Amino acid sequence: TGKATTALRWKKQATMMKSILAATAIAGCSAFAPAQTGKATTALNAFESELGVQPPLGFFDPLGLLDEAGQKRFDRLRYVGIKHGRIA
Repeated sequence: TGKATTALRWKKQATMMKSILAATAIAGCSAFAPAQTGKATTALNAFESELGVQPPLGFFDPLGLLDEAGQKRFDRLRYVGIKHGRIA
């Protein structure tokens, strides 16, 4: 009965290790799955045709400086950015 108990223990450990391996594989795959992105607000859509807008981000304004701005404010910030060399 000692051999049967040892064999049963090995079988349980093998099943547990397979489960852990499967869970790790699923977690690893989900890390590289594409994230869902939302649509830009209408305020940002006003500048989608400007120079420097590139996919997948489109118009990139992480600080929200142009959320309520018009074309004049955009042109001023673009001019100052170019003047100080901040345009990549």
